[in-house]
Amino acid sequence: MTSGPALRLALATSAAMFDHDEDGPPLLEALARAGVAGTPEVWDDEAVDWASYDAVVVRSTWDYVPRRDDYLAWAEHVESVGRLVNAAEVLRWNTDKTYLARLAEQGLPVVPTTWLRPGDDVALPQSGEYVVKPAVSAGSKDTNRYREGHDELALSHVHGLLDAGRTAMVQPYLDGVDSHGETALLFFGGRYSHAIRKGPLLEPAMAFVEGAFKEEQIVVRDPSDVERGIAEQVLDALPWPRQELGYARVDLVPSPGGPVLLELELTEPSMFLVRDGAGGRLAGDRFAAALARLVTA
Repeated sequence: MTSGPALRLALATSAAMFDHDEDGPPLLEALARAGVAGTPEVWDDEAVDWASYDAVVVRSTWDYVPRRDDYLAWAEHVESVGRLVNAAEVLRWNTDKTYLARLAEQGLPVVPTTWLRPGDDVALPQSGEYVVKPAVSAGSKDTNRYREGHDELALSHVHGLLDAGRTAMVQPYLDGVDSHGETALLFFGGRYSHAIRKGPLLEPAMAFVEGAFKEEQIVVRDPSDVERGIAEQVLDALPWPRQELGYARVDLVPSPGGPVLLELELTEPSMFLVRDGAGGRLAGDRFAAALARLVTA
């Protein structure tokens, strides 16, 4: 640990995103205003001395998916020599989307999901549009939307995932997202910060995403009371006290019965800091304050 007066945080990123994460500059500036020294570090750079920091904050580590085991081993190593935000056990739980099944079992509103594992018989929906994606993924990669006439494409997609030893998810495509979009609610240290609207991402039988993520249409949004309430319920249902989480993003989509949880991002979500006014200063300051509270508690 450092003996100097300033708290020193490493912001874990990936080599490809080192200079391309739009949350990076406003967060670094906010940390500096809070008297905290923040330094971007590439998570799989073996030369980094993680123990030299007061804490390591996982940020844009968006290349972990093909190497999830290595990534979790790295997280556990960092935690063995210091503090990791969010914690390694949180990352392990959250980087496999089967957590959605556990939340649904607790009665939370979750997008209905059929889980297919290697060796399972595959039966796709016979009507309506649906989405196929892997349980371990990020940035909409290996994800697609299908409708009538796409059976061959969808089966090939599912079997490709299963043959690679991956768990596949099949979900109905909730077309309310085409007009309403997704609502992403951001929380820092368990406290609500801000929300944004993400425009619809998936097109029927589109080309698979090749880059780090699919470009999104983002605008500021004031969530409805119902959306805010569901997000709060989701955080309160987690295996950890919400105040122990440096950050959380709750992604909701509309359904005929009301908003439902699409994903809960506790690992490396975009925070959309620059969307919250003053070039990200407001949300950035809230994030920096939450990190300082958590690390010094």
